[in-house]
Amino acid sequence: MLANKDKFIELLRSTGRNGVEETINQLEKLGFFEAPASTKFHLAYEGGLLEHSLNVCRIALMIRKQVILVRPDLEEELPIESVIITSLLHDVCKAEIYKKAIKRRKNEFGVWEDYAGYDVDYSEFPVGHGEKSVIELLQFGLELSKNEILAIRWHMTAWDLPFQSYELMGSLNAARSKSPLCGLLQAADGLSANILEHRD
Repeated sequence: MLANKDKFIELLRSTGRNGVEETINQLEKLGFFEAPASTKFHLAYEGGLLEHSLNVCRIALMIRKQVILVRPDLEEELPIESVIITSLLHDVCKAEIYKKAIKRRKNEFGVWEDYAGYDVDYSEFPVGHGEKSVIELLQFGLELSKNEILAIRWHMTAWDLPFQSYELMGSLNAARSKSPLCGLLQAADGLSANILEHRD
């Protein structure tokens, strides 16, 4: 986990963005580097969120490279520092929501047993998923571009929408049309969680 943390910090610092050092300090305080990525789906263990963030960054940088080969005109709209910042920090909102808990499950013999797991507690700052990440990063003093804000806000795509909200669906579609970074982050996040981190 220490190697992952060092790599994360090195990548984040490589952007040269204003507010990076305070962001790193705040991530430490929130427990970001020790948090799981989920309760039971992908990387549901200590350090899982850090691992997921690095996976998303790795895939996002690969996608960026391939997209630019096909569409060289998009290079300026997909700056490397934006890809690094959005992919590493899109899930800052998860840093304090997972609480260690003893859970119950049936083992391979059909007998109930205790195991260490996580519960979710949204009560600290219940403003939504992508919104919370954006708000916290701005509170840390991290300088974010409009495209970076859009990408982080909408990285969950429609999974984070009340399906009856035509207004929010319109905003999601407008964000994707306006910023290629949105689509890139959405793709990298989905590939990481559903393929790279998938466990049988």
